[in-house]
Amino acid sequence: MLSERDYQISPIVQESVMHNSKSLQNLQSLSASLFGISAGILGLESYSGFLFYIFFSLLTSFLVYLVRVAPLSSSSPKEYKDNKGTGNGLGSGVGGVTKYFRGGFEFWAGGIMNGFAGFVLTWTLFYGLVRA
Repeated sequence: MLSERDYQISPIVQESVMHNSKSLQNLQSLSASLFGISAGILGLESYSGFLFYIFFSLLTSFLVYLVRVAPLSSSSPKEYKDNKGTGNGLGSGVGGVTKYFRGGFEFWAGGIMNGFAGFVLTWTLFYGLVRA
């Protein structure tokens, strides 16, 4: 069990970061299935379907950042900086996504690969149902 002094030295709690990452992964998997349903109903094929998925996956990450991460980042203390000396940013520093998630790449692009199988499954299912 970490003491209060340990939390002051390293204010990032790994259990919370793991919980946030798991919640984000669940959201991305669910939204990928919904995007697959949408792409199938719209009758998208080939590159247009994949671009639809990539665009909306990045949009989902941006909306999560805008609604959940950015308000918390702006209220955090400004004296904390990451090991590169940068301040609050979209993917860096204590005020960025690395304070609440494992890393910037996992937050912004991890959902594209996490939900890809669910997207393709529901895309082909609903495309076949609509076109049959």
